Amino acid sequence: MRLFKKRTADKSDCAVQTAEGRFCRHPFGILSDYSSDLTQRRLYEALRESVPLIDGALDKIVRLTNGFEVHCKSKRAQAYLGSFLENVKVGASGRGIACFINTYLNQLLTYGTAVGEIVPYTDQSGIAALYNASLDAVELQCGDNPLDLQICARKDGGVSEPIKNPNLVLHTALNPSPDKVYGTSVLRGLPFVSDILLKIFNTIGENWERVGNIRFAVSCSSDGANAKERAQQIARQWSLAMSDKEQTRDFVSVGDVSIKVIGADNQILDSEVPVRQLLEQIVAKLSVPPFLLGLSWSSTERMASQQCDILTSELEWYRALITPVIDKICRLFLRMSGFDDNVEIEWGNINLQDETELAQARLWSAQAQEIELRIKEGKGE
Repeated sequence: MRLFKKRTADKSDCAVQTAEGRFCRHPFGILSDYSSDLTQRRLYEALRESVPLIDGALDKIVRLTNGFEVHCKSKRAQAYLGSFLENVKVGASGRGIACFINTYLNQLLTYGTAVGEIVPYTDQSGIAALYNASLDAVELQCGDNPLDLQICARKDGGVSEPIKNPNLVLHTALNPSPDKVYGTSVLRGLPFVSDILLKIFNTIGENWERVGNIRFAVSCSSDGANAKERAQQIARQWSLAMSDKEQTRDFVSVGDVSIKVIGADNQILDSEVPVRQLLEQIVAKLSVPPFLLGLSWSSTERMASQQCDILTSELEWYRALITPVIDKICRLFLRMSGFDDNVEIEWGNINLQDETELAQARLWSAQAQEIELRIKEGKGE
């Protein structure tokens, strides 16, 4: 039974606690917030921007993890909750809890820590929006008790103040170290490998730039007092011949003149083996099968199946971390709407295999159950 009246549409005032201060800060105010955590976050952002394989792998993990349904005992509560989950405002332009969870999980994988906020109406008549907080705008600290987490918001001037309603803030840490409130990013251990990979790519680009825009070495043998003047004249004529892009010019000289391409005798190193070794390290850290990232490495069908099983276990672990966040949002909405807060979250099947293989597995399972049932009946007789 519903205890409270439906919220009127004109009540739209709400306030975000974890928003970063935007006033009274000089252009380099980030220097006042310098910390090792801030440096690591910038490093992980640079990794995703510079190595497309890393960025694509994390995006695929987020998309494969998503897909859940929330069930209530009351049909009326189910209808209200379903409408809320589909239409809740997320940030400035998003809508729907799926949008919030995708950004939340993306932040969790990249930085190892994710922070969000449930933004209620000022009259506490319902939930106005969901907000994905920037880790630069909040500071996590241990309270007086090591089991307590204190969440502070960074205000103008770099001052951190504890938020007034910490029960509205959502926080998840991925594999945190003992006595630490911040989690560990899945990208930890990849900066060194990625740095070598980028050096190889940069060198390949420079080598191909030289091949496409070659440099010449012009040398002439000349003795006498006019050697310098002759060399300058040859240099001017050679520069004029090479700078004219519209028509072909001939270069004519007198004497012993030799022209060679700089670097023509050098061979470009084979990068296939070292690049693959580095990519194997990245793929192993992210636990994403190579064929999902467009890498056509030779592998058996059995190996691909085992890689999918490993990824499935990783996705189930991420779902276990996200489930309390979804549960808290749904329960708070139901309580504020006057319903029983008993909900059940059901995740969809992670389908990385072919439908034919899944159907075959279900058939074998049904046949095994039938055989077991016949054996029990035979023993009973």
